[in-house]
Amino acid sequence: MMEEEEFEFAEDLEAILHLTPEVQLAIEQVFPSQDPLDRADFNAVEYINTLFPTEQSLANIDDVVNKIRLKIRRLDDNIRTVVRGQTNVGQDGRQALEEAQIAIQQLFGKIKDIKDKAEKSEQMVKEITRDIKQLDHAKRHLTTSITTLNHLHMLAGGVDSLEAMTRKRQYGEVANLLQGVVNVLEHFHKYMGIPQIRQLSERVKAAQSELGTQILADFEEAFPSQGSKVAWLDKIDRRYAWIKRQLLDYEEKYGRMFPEEWCMTERIAVEFCHITRAELAKVMRTRAKEIEVKLLLFAIQRTTNFEGLLAKRFTGCTLTDIPGVRKRPDSPLDSTNPFLEDEAGEEAGTEKDEDLTKPKKPKAPDNPFHGIVSKCFEPHLYVYIESQDKNLGELIDRFVADFRAQGPPKAGTEEGGAVLPSCADLFVYYKKCMVQCSQLSTGEPMIALTTIFQKFLREYAWKILSGNLPKSSTNSGGLTISSLLKEKEVSEAAKFTVDELCLICSILSTAEYCLATTQQLEEKLKEKVDKVLVERINLTGEMDTFSTYVTTANQLLFLLRTSLAVVM
Repeated sequence: MMEEEEFEFAEDLEAILHLTPEVQLAIEQVFPSQDPLDRADFNAVEYINTLFPTEQSLANIDDVVNKIRLKIRRLDDNIRTVVRGQTNVGQDGRQALEEAQIAIQQLFGKIKDIKDKAEKSEQMVKEITRDIKQLDHAKRHLTTSITTLNHLHMLAGGVDSLEAMTRKRQYGEVANLLQGVVNVLEHFHKYMGIPQIRQLSERVKAAQSELGTQILADFEEAFPSQGSKVAWLDKIDRRYAWIKRQLLDYEEKYGRMFPEEWCMTERIAVEFCHITRAELAKVMRTRAKEIEVKLLLFAIQRTTNFEGLLAKRFTGCTLTDIPGVRKRPDSPLDSTNPFLEDEAGEEAGTEKDEDLTKPKKPKAPDNPFHGIVSKCFEPHLYVYIESQDKNLGELIDRFVADFRAQGPPKAGTEEGGAVLPSCADLFVYYKKCMVQCSQLSTGEPMIALTTIFQKFLREYAWKILSGNLPKSSTNSGGLTISSLLKEKEVSEAAKFTVDELCLICSILSTAEYCLATTQQLEEKLKEKVDKVLVERINLTGEMDTFSTYVTTANQLLFLLRTSLAVVM
């Protein structure tokens, strides 16, 4: 009977304790257990089969039942203890809840009391600090008013003193006072709506304007204008002598009036250069037909010398934004060109017979004032170019005449087989022309001069080299390899004299020299000319001409040596 009741109780309990999967999972996580009785999917049949897997194991059924009953009694005891404990906890919890509610009420009352007291304290603080804030505002306004009144007093007194000193031309005192007045006036920008302040500001502006006009008038009176514009190029020295005197007088009398960083002396010199360039350009346009080469070169030389003097005296710091002045790199490109030497200290027109194959010193850094005046001569360089065309034509004619008069180099002498002297003279003259032209312009005039160089290099090759190359008596066209193959012409090939052989060697040496020097001339011209014009400098055709004569002379000597070997 007891077992039936327990079985029914178990069925009812199982129906009541049917838990959701979520709750069962939470219980397993909190109270993990390996006991099959604690599993949610507990199966009594499987559990019994586990306990009694065989018939022989049924002999221990009484022991198993006793253990289960003992376990059930222990669980019942635990459940009763827990239930009784939960009953006591509920009572204790209600008591604690009541005590907490009482404590909360007491705490709320205390907080309200503190809040009331804080509001009263804040009101008291506001009442205490109200007067302090008013006093602080009053102090700040009073300080500002006193400062403004002091500035106003200084401004009014400064304006009166500024006007008085301006009338007395006390520029030294005015310089310091004016800066102070302007600084004080900056504090009153927000008060310009006040008529008195606006009136003081207008008085300051009027004083500044009057000072500027007055100082300019004083300087115009102090610097005489007579002699500043000379009529023609032959008097150009007087222009530069005049400005030198004026700059010395200025530095002695007025140099200390201006800050050193203003570079006033340099600015005066630069302005003079602008005026001079404009006046010279105007007068040369008017009298262009009267410009001669010697006069033009004289004016260019004196002008470049003056620009060099400016470079020694000034730094060129005022040339940054000045239009019309040609800027150049700080230092030239390194070169081993035989034309390269110290050209800065060499006057235009100076001719030195030096070995052109000897390396020269690199040129000094360019003059920052280069072209500031002399640029006005550039439109008239055609006179110089035409003159060089004429001079080079006469020079080539003189070379031809001298060759005919002196005859070819003789065997056994120092000149025999050496480079013809006329060749070195030609390139020395080329160098002088190139230096003169580049000192004034590195633009189109250099291209025009290059064209002249090309013309007379070809003429020199034709008139001096080709025109004097010996020819055989039987063949005016010269010897060829095919002619040597004909045994009857072998004897004709050997009829050149020793002097003629020496002349062939001289022409060969001269052609080789001209070839090498023409290549160096091309490189030097490319260094001198503006970068945008470099591609227009090309002496390849002339170098090919000289190379042809080198080949011809070598071939002629080779054929002569071969023919002599055949004869012997």
